[in-house]
Amino acid sequence: ARRAWEVLAAAQRRDPDRAAAVLTHPAAGPALVRLLVRLDRLRDGTAGAAAPRPSLSWFTALAAAAAVRSGLPERLRWTPDGPWVTLPSVGHAHVPGAGADGHGPVELEVGADGRTRLALPGAPGGPPPLTVPRDPHGAAGRWQGAHRLAALGPSAPLLLDTIDPPCFQRAVRAPDGMPEGEVRHWRHTARAAVDLLAADHAELHAELAAVPWVLVPLVDAVSGTVSGSNAETFGCLALSRPATATRFAVTLAHEAQHNKFAALLHLFDLFEPGGSELYYASWRPDPRPLLGLFHGAYAHLGVARFWNRQRESTPDRELRAAAEFQFTRWRAAAREATAQVLGSPRLTPLGHRFAEGMLTTLDALCRLPVAPEARRSASASARAHRSAWRERNGPVAALPA
Repeated sequence: ARRAWEVLAAAQRRDPDRAAAVLTHPAAGPALVRLLVRLDRLRDGTAGAAAPRPSLSWFTALAAAAAVRSGLPERLRWTPDGPWVTLPSVGHAHVPGAGADGHGPVELEVGADGRTRLALPGAPGGPPPLTVPRDPHGAAGRWQGAHRLAALGPSAPLLLDTIDPPCFQRAVRAPDGMPEGEVRHWRHTARAAVDLLAADHAELHAELAAVPWVLVPLVDAVSGTVSGSNAETFGCLALSRPATATRFAVTLAHEAQHNKFAALLHLFDLFEPGGSELYYASWRPDPRPLLGLFHGAYAHLGVARFWNRQRESTPDRELRAAAEFQFTRWRAAAREATAQVLGSPRLTPLGHRFAEGMLTTLDALCRLPVAPEARRSASASARAHRSAWRERNGPVAALPA
């Protein structure tokens, strides 16, 4: 661990931005926290006699990734979990024979020219050394990197990661790579979504372009687009295969709101902990706690703003009508949920002020004129959802009339 720490510190001194990109990769934070918790329990004697000693190989791999990205001439050796050697935020390499069940450790060397080689030392007849590509994205022989789909800005790529997907149980894990035809679909749809955002959603596009985004594909979407975020993995979102550029773009808008709200909750207390109250949310089949309701209201505020802008910029009459329906449906849903949030006695003064700001924005959106057909369709959709929700869940005290 000391050696890995020294390399990580040296990489940070050499190129702070690239070292930070490794440490802030969505997979890094949760893994580091888990490692620290295990080490603390081991030190305090609370891990239990049967608990295995924490493996430090992932931390060494993290330091190796920082050396690779910063171009730090270094050599590191560690024993990975198996023949797929992951360099967090860079990619991973297939090294047959590596791991505790194989020949043992791998050795990574970053040369003075910045070229990186992975080898299996002391293994006669083992695989030849692997050179990490200068551009690590995509597949090249025994190397697999995240797929670069598009760019929201100079330092804000959209990366599709099936290799090191963090914190999503239904994530697609494809260590041998995603089929090229599937990658082409994701890339084509992502580029069209970025073009749409740049042309018609300038404020949202600028917001998204502030950070790199790691996209994790999900499996088993029954219908439509399923998406999600994790409170501990800022800059990461999971989504099922997007059918259209517009659906891709609104999913980015939706999950960016969740990412921002999760970051706020790490910095500020918007409500007091505790409480078992449950609420109705017009986008969920199940009752939601205050945290889920607040999160969802903020996310659907972003969704409503997206559809409002989309209905204004879409020349096609049919698509404009569809966007107007979506806008009308979700502005009302977000406003209803925000009003419920404001009724909670657990809000802190800051949380109350934040929710009031949301309500002010939503009231302004709700005053915008919409076509009568959009209003009728949105109201019918909301009533149908509420009826199905009541039938499924029964009475809930916090359910609005």
